[in-house]
Amino acid sequence: LQQQQQLRQVQRCYSQFSLNQQSITPFNTCSLPNNKRLCVVLLPITGVSCAAASQLAKSENVPSSSTGGHRPEVDDIDSNNMSGPDPKSAKTIYEFTVKDTHGNDVSLEKYKGNVVLVVNIASKCGLTKNNYAKLTTLLEKYESQGLRILNFPCNQFNSQMPESDGEAMVCHLRDAKANIGDVFQKVDVNGSGASPLYQFLKHKQSGTLGSAIKWNFTKFLVNKDGVPVDRYAPTTDPMDIAKDIEKLL
Repeated sequence: LQQQQQLRQVQRCYSQFSLNQQSITPFNTCSLPNNKRLCVVLLPITGVSCAAASQLAKSENVPSSSTGGHRPEVDDIDSNNMSGPDPKSAKTIYEFTVKDTHGNDVSLEKYKGNVVLVVNIASKCGLTKNNYAKLTTLLEKYESQGLRILNFPCNQFNSQMPESDGEAMVCHLRDAKANIGDVFQKVDVNGSGASPLYQFLKHKQSGTLGSAIKWNFTKFLVNKDGVPVDRYAPTTDPMDIAKDIEKLL
């Protein structure tokens, strides 16, 4: 219990430090109980402490959606985490703005001129291991030629993406050795709360037996003009898409 209290105090203390680039300083201190001080040395970010993140989550007894619990509000899916025009009237993905896994706005205009593969990912699915490995291989092979992979975690299918956005998601992908491209906030891909981008993708590429996303790892291929040109089933091996990607590069 004492260790948990100390850990929470350190967390509160650390949160006092501004991460605004203009006000950040390389060395900071703040007071802790018993006349102790926490010294924080801020270094260039090359990664995060997955062990520390896991310990902190356990100490706070944060339930995950896989156990039926409700995650803190900061981790909830934001119904506005994607914005843009009417999905049925939009012409390209460039008209949409999404949020990365840390909550920063990202205009998809940044991908102009790239071939883009959009994937709804999950960590606990039977398809996860193969897709993580093959998406990594695909990106390694074609990134220098202009391929970008946009990954949207989704927990709609049997709660198979329990990880929270942010550091927990980064840690999960690192532990899985999944260098699969850009990762965004968790989204719904079906139903009334489906993200505008996914509504657009489904409108342009409806799929088999209706437009609904059937499962994790459904893939949409987008050309250099931002137009969705193909859709692939969850069971489609990412490397089987390579020939279609090459035609667009």
